[in-house]
Amino acid sequence: MTTRAAQWTPPNGPDPEALPAGRWWDAVRAPAAIGERTLAFLGTESGAVIQDRCDTLYWLITPGSAASWKLRQVTVLTANEGVATYLGVPPAHRLSRPGSYWRVPFRRARYLTDPWLLYKALAHAVLTEPDTGEEGAR
Repeated sequence: MTTRAAQWTPPNGPDPEALPAGRWWDAVRAPAAIGERTLAFLGTESGAVIQDRCDTLYWLITPGSAASWKLRQVTVLTANEGVATYLGVPPAHRLSRPGSYWRVPFRRARYLTDPWLLYKALAHAVLTEPDTGEEGAR
């Protein structure tokens, strides 16, 4: 974990704040079904996870550590060519709905998820996604 990442804390106010990915952390976004399987696979190895009002899950990882990732339905939020992508980050005390909240609570000592473990868990979740039969219908 870098010093910049170690010094970061979520906002203190009552509401989520839009913060730039790529500065203190990158965020890995996964839809609900893949995110749930990823959480189950990671177990206690997961760092902090944000869940938004659409049930999308976001893991925080070291900036730049997922630059080469190519996983179906998984997006890495980072700064690209100086242009930041923003994520709504809830205050550390928000642990339930309404709105965005910490699905896995923020802990300063270990809020970043190990990128290699997260990649393996996401790949497993993507590969075990139930077939919806949509491709066969085309």
